[in-house]
Amino acid sequence: MYQLHYWPTPNGKKVSILLEELGVAYEVVPVHIGRGDQFTDGFLKISPNNRMPALVDTAPTAGGEPISVFESGAIMLYLAEKEGRFWPQDTRTKYEVVQWVMWQMANQGPKTGERGHFSRVPPEHGDQSYAQRRFADETHRLYGVLNNRLYDRPYLAGEEYTIADMISYPWTASWKLQGIDLDEFKYFKRWFEELSARPAVEKGMAVTAGVPAEDPATLPPEEQARRRKLLYNQRARPAPVA
Repeated sequence: MYQLHYWPTPNGKKVSILLEELGVAYEVVPVHIGRGDQFTDGFLKISPNNRMPALVDTAPTAGGEPISVFESGAIMLYLAEKEGRFWPQDTRTKYEVVQWVMWQMANQGPKTGERGHFSRVPPEHGDQSYAQRRFADETHRLYGVLNNRLYDRPYLAGEEYTIADMISYPWTASWKLQGIDLDEFKYFKRWFEELSARPAVEKGMAVTAGVPAEDPATLPPEEQARRRKLLYNQRARPAPVA
């Protein structure tokens, strides 16, 4: 059994899509990132960077104690390798997949995330126009990278649908909010529409954490203050006392 420590963000949905594509049994363990569940001692034991998702495999192939994996890219590689699907192992294709998994982790996710962050910064924090323009342009550039990659092949790693496609898709689902015109990127658009129609992608994108939605503005002022202090401007956590 797989335990997916999860919140329904693009990073979480990468893994839920793969689990649905694999058709394996898994349990969702909610990690409410808005209230700070990712900072609890129990979660930090399996995800020391205090970020979700994280995966616990309670039945590793070699037996023994459960294996925990953090970072969505590492989780995708672990699942695909263990289940023997969506990650071809011939050397050429294997590293085509790995390159695009790393591209997504190092470029698409962080830069698109920064675009979203700076677009939401309230005016009292000062002029954000440079950061907004910087990350809007970078997001646009990254769509171009995808588009140029897909002009002569159906999928990012070539002829086969792989975890490289699954890991990149969720960060493109909000293309409209990101200010992207799909008609500008016709090869990407073809890929996006094909993946959007896959039943397992639809199921993976629809996975929830089973927690009712909340409006942070309706929380008591003291809870809003606690969350701001916990979630923003984070610095290094002190090491445990020996």
